[in-house]
Amino acid sequence: MSLDVYLTTTKPVMVFDANITHNMIEMAKAADLYQCCWRPDEIGITKAEQLIEPLSRGIETLKSDPGRFKQFNPSNGWGDYDDFVRWLENYLAACKRYPDADVDVSR
Repeated sequence: MSLDVYLTTTKPVMVFDANITHNMIEMAKAADLYQCCWRPDEIGITKAEQLIEPLSRGIETLKSDPGRFKQFNPSNGWGDYDDFVRWLENYLAACKRYPDADVDVSR
């Protein structure tokens, strides 16, 4: 017989990171994506799996009427509709791949 003793720690590992300009805020608001993208903590989103549905719905909304959303392209050229949709699709894919990941944003 023997005694086995183990000390373990769990270190957070970043599995995804992405950056998008604040110039996309008005477009995000129009597509009902602002809260889940910029302020998930304020609506109780803590895990990636909680973002799957709102991101999916928002992407569908954006793609259903590009002309409506392209009007929100910033005049300074920093970001645009295509960049935002691509960013959202990548974010959604990461949420699906890592549904148990913690969500953290820096504004």
